[in-house]
Amino acid sequence: MEGVADSLNNAYQDFVTAAANVLQTKQNAGAQKTAATDAALENFKQKWESFKIACDQAEEFVESMKQRIGSECLVDEASGHASGKPGRATTTDLPPISAVRLEQMSKSVRWLVMELQHGSGTGAANSAPPHPSAAFDARFSEDAAQ
Repeated sequence: MEGVADSLNNAYQDFVTAAANVLQTKQNAGAQKTAATDAALENFKQKWESFKIACDQAEEFVESMKQRIGSECLVDEASGHASGKPGRATTTDLPPISAVRLEQMSKSVRWLVMELQHGSGTGAANSAPPHPSAAFDARFSEDAAQ
């Protein structure tokens, strides 16, 4: 996480320095277009692109952490591990779900979402899923034993 923050900070500092350099170069050239102002603008453009890339990488990192934390919380809730944690109230009398089964269900949901996003979900309700992990049967025996 620190590496992502450092990368973003460095890219931002380079971007701000390049912007200041453009202003200084333009002032030194008397607001005329010169080779120096062109070079400063090109450097500014490169630093802007680098900064955008660093922002995108930071955003991807944040999204992956949100998904990871959400998945961990979901597994904790479903497997019953969260109920013993301080500050957590158990609001349901449902039996816990095994982590393996939860992962299978999660993969099935992700697969269905991808299918819908790619437009191949039209008519999917009338056809059988193309692979077994997409099939979901809410009746499973391993969770009843817990």
